[in-house]
Amino acid sequence: MSAHTTSMRDALYEAPGPKTRRRTLIITAISLALVAIGIGVIIRQFYITGQLDAKYWSFFLRPSTWRYIAGGFVGTLRVAAVAGALALVLGILLMLARTSGIKPLSFAAHVITDFFRGVPSLLLIYFFYLALPQYGLRIPAFWMITTPVALAASGVLAEVFRAGVNAVPKGQAEAALSIGLTPHKTMMKIVLPQALRIVVPSLISQLVVVVKDTTVAYVVSYPDLMQNARVLITNTDALVQVYFVVAILYILVNYAINQLSIYMARRSGNPIISRTTENPT
Repeated sequence: MSAHTTSMRDALYEAPGPKTRRRTLIITAISLALVAIGIGVIIRQFYITGQLDAKYWSFFLRPSTWRYIAGGFVGTLRVAAVAGALALVLGILLMLARTSGIKPLSFAAHVITDFFRGVPSLLLIYFFYLALPQYGLRIPAFWMITTPVALAASGVLAEVFRAGVNAVPKGQAEAALSIGLTPHKTMMKIVLPQALRIVVPSLISQLVVVVKDTTVAYVVSYPDLMQNARVLITNTDALVQVYFVVAILYILVNYAINQLSIYMARRSGNPIISRTTENPT
């Protein structure tokens, strides 16, 4: 096991004894058996209701189907990338305002951060989609989904950045101030670079939330993966099959993002809390 990897079990509990390990093994075997039985029941029900018929799957053999899905997939990645970048910038600005020491600015940043953390991104999307046009403000569908998702994520990222700043030893800032650096230069040249290095894995993991939030792009009729899936379902009447394929695509994307966060954590030398005693792969 890597020196930088700590298992979830070791972080929270003592190492289990022989009886506990046997009990865990038995419960795991029973759980796997129940899951296998559940999957078998689902497949049987699909067979009985005709969901396994070729007519519901054959259209996946057409290149046009995958081109259409790929177009939605690219749309999802565009929204996630732009929203993630905006959230990153807004999160840093909110954190800097929160830690500025200027009470009115700090209070305002605190309120804004808590607001965006507490309000569901779907509610913000409805505000951009339904409320703004009533005041003559009409924006493209891309920004109707990207901006709310970015705002919702910025509140979380602001707290992630603040946690990173608080994790930097106080002596670093005190040493910088003692050699004549201003508080602003101390933050930007000494504290913030170290804080970013600490929170990079958490920032990447937050992209998973951003990707999930893009699934409501159908509200504004933006052609992302979910919207294109809905169109396919309308044309093929294959609801279960299309959503099954789309779910796998989302799982693969989010798994890749999680693996990237683990890789970045190892590169930065930060400890990794994993579910097992072995290194995540």
